[in-house]
Amino acid sequence: MFGKSNSSNEVEISSFNKIGSGTTITGDIKSNGDVRIDGALKGNINITGKLVVGPSGNIEGNIICQNADISGEIHGKVTVSEFLSLKASAKVLGDIVTGKISIEPNATFTGTCNMGAVVKNITNVSEKRESATQTA
Repeated sequence: MFGKSNSSNEVEISSFNKIGSGTTITGDIKSNGDVRIDGALKGNINITGKLVVGPSGNIEGNIICQNADISGEIHGKVTVSEFLSLKASAKVLGDIVTGKISIEPNATFTGTCNMGAVVKNITNVSEKRESATQTA
């Protein structure tokens, strides 16, 4: 009912995690599912799914994910392997690395943006960037 069982009797469940408005979490989040943040996170987030930061959402830390819709406030580096959407109410203070980006009017962004490169192993993006800088 909730997922498929494989031969080793592990249950595969596609997860959706939500941090509601008025909730503050201090620490890092790592997940294989999707995450929505309407509260506050003081820490890094590393997920393989989609990140949604609602209008009241606030993240102070680095983000690594596959896709993201940002309507809230981010203070940190944002690394998105596929598609990043900054909604009109979004405020991003930090560098962005993404495959594709959409920025609505009135969204604010302060930092550098590297876009268009295919990011195959998203966790090694900063390592590749550092080695390219050292060889140049």
